Parts: sequence; C-alpha cells; structure tokens
Amino acid sequence: MEQRRSPGHDQWFYESQTRPQHSAAAPLVPEAAYLDDRFLLGLQQEASALQPLLLRFQPALLAARDLSQILFPDSLTPSLTHTLTLYDRLSTALTVAQVAGVQRLCNHYAARLNPLPGPDSSRESNNRLTQITQYARQLAMQPALITANSISALDAVGLTEPDIVTLNQLVGFVSYQARVVAALQAIMGLPVRWIPGVSPPPDADAALFQPSPVWQHALKPVELRYASAEQLAAITFCQGMEGLEDAVWLLVHDAQTLYGWATLQQRLNDHFAQDEALVQAVSARILGCQRQFDRFAGSARQTLLREVAGDNPLVTVSAQLTRLPERFSAAHLQPLLNAGWSAERIFTLLQAVALANWQDRLSMALGETR
Repeated sequence: MEQRRSPGHDQWFYESQTRPQHSAAAPLVPEAAYLDDRFLLGLQQEASALQPLLLRFQPALLAARDLSQILFPDSLTPSLTHTLTLYDRLSTALTVAQVAGVQRLCNHYAARLNPLPGPDSSRESNNRLTQITQYARQLAMQPALITANSISALDAVGLTEPDIVTLNQLVGFVSYQARVVAALQAIMGLPVRWIPGVSPPPDADAALFQPSPVWQHALKPVELRYASAEQLAAITFCQGMEGLEDAVWLLVHDAQTLYGWATLQQRLNDHFAQDEALVQAVSARILGCQRQFDRFAGSARQTLLREVAGDNPLVTVSAQLTRLPERFSAAHLQPLLNAGWSAERIFTLLQAVALANWQDRLSMALGETR
C-alpha cells in the first residue's frame, strides 16, 4: 500500500490512515530556527562569564560556524551528482541530535526542518529517506557496525559517491557539535536531562584492534584528471596534514566541506598537546576506530584495550562525553578542577574529544579496514 506524508512531517501514514486536518504541527521551540550562530546555538549569549574563553577559541569556533552554513545552508539546489536535499540534510541532523540527546540541537534542527516540504509519497522516496535515516542513526550510535553492505544500501537507493561522502560528514559534524555544546553547558554548570532507562551501546570489541592491512577506501576516490579547480584547491590545502593523507582523494567528493573540516582541524590542533592525544585514543577505542587508535594510543594502548575505565580523570571525562553527551555535566569536570585545571585547558580537552568523535566516524564509515 502506498504511503503518504502528513503536512506536519511528524509521521508516516498509510492512505487509509491519513488525518483530515491539514495544518502543520509547529515545533515546540520555533525560535530555535532563527539563531545567528548555528554552531553554538545561542550559548554565547548565555555564557557571558565565558566570553574570554570563547574569544580564545574564536578562530576554531568561526570555522565550525562556517561548516554549519556549508552543510546546512538556507537554501539548496540538488544536482545529478549531489542529490541530497536540504530536507535530507536537516532530517539527518535531527536524527543524529536525537541519538546524542542534546536538547538544544534537537530544538534547532526540528525547527528548521518543520516548514520544509518533505519527499513525495512514492515508495522509492520513502525507501530512500528510510535508508538515509537508518544509516545516520547507526553511524551516530554504533559506528563499529557500519560495513561495506551499509554503503551498498545507500548506493541501492540512488545516493551518489558525493552524496555518501556528504552524508558521513553531516553525521560527523553534528556528532562533533553535540559534544562541544554539551561541554560548554557542563562548564557553565547548566542542568542536564536524565531519561530513565537510557544506556549507551556497548564499547567496540577489543578484537577489532588487531594488526590489519592499510586503510582502504570504501568508495571510488576522485581521479586527478577529473578533479575540478575547487577540488584541487582543497587537496592542496590539505597536503601535509596528518591523518588526511589516505582519505583526502575520497573526501574531496565534497570539496567545500573538506576544506572547512581541514581548516577546523588546523585551528584546533594549535591548542592540542599530549593529553589531547590520550582522549582521542579513548574515543577511538570506544567507537572501534583502529586507524585513529593506532595513531593516538601510544603507551596507553594495552591499558585501554583491557578496559576504558580506572582512576585517570582524562579517560573518565573522554569516555563519558563520547558515550552519553546528553548526561555530561559539571560533576564530570570536578576532578579536573580539583587538580587545578583552568576552564581554557578543560575546554581544549573536551574539543579534542568532540573532534575525535567526528574523525572516528568518518574514518570507519569511508574505509576503515576490519
């Protein structure tokens, strides 16, 4: 039986179950769609006491804000090679925000999605949106379960290689954004929601972290002879950046996002030190990203493979923010404050965790060898 979408975009209905009313249901917080900063989502106005901190990281925060505009513009015209609509993108963002559980993000993406026309009522459109949503939820929740079959399923519903790269960047960006927002809310001491019965998925199996072949692309990378001027500029900008050597020719399917992502990493890496390498290794261990774990774990490798726990507050903080950003609170930061850490040092550490959550998901989805 053919399915039809109601005007409020709140549910799918079979033809025999359509409702008589035709007024779209308004989002609970409609004003969340109209924010000047679509990365911090109004936190900068609430965090007046943290203005020196935000000013210190302004270059990185501006890069993240630019990325939010690139990935979620006010309007978008799909093409034959880039078929993801603005509805597809915001629907994906809302799915990832709901997995993370950070209400500020859910409000924003729901409010922006609400007035947009949804896909038509054909079975093909329904299957396409369902597959995109399932993939986004899986990558956001438990990326270790993403396989080559997951990518093939996207191809089967008509997504192109640039589409698949962009979709993974969307999931990675919102995963990063959710953890930066959760980190700032914790530094500000804001209360967190506690939903009974919610538990994180299990950590990735330690058996994944074995000697393996070189990382390989899950999709066909861009060939030099076919690269556009914009793609060549992005590749040139990324030359010499650690961690991007093998992936750049694949990620350049979405050149604008790659350029923005590399800019963000470059500006954040200026602040990172040894402690940031440890927390990025913790994220990779929990999510199951062998490539990033090998890069960052160092002497902590065997300890983290046995158990992601213990008395080290850096491991504890990174694990909590990776697993359950919705429950990340000021209480998790107290051990670091007791040890004399400044707000700037703490925010640097938490941004490293957030960035790792993006890098790990991207690496695993687009070519991690298992």
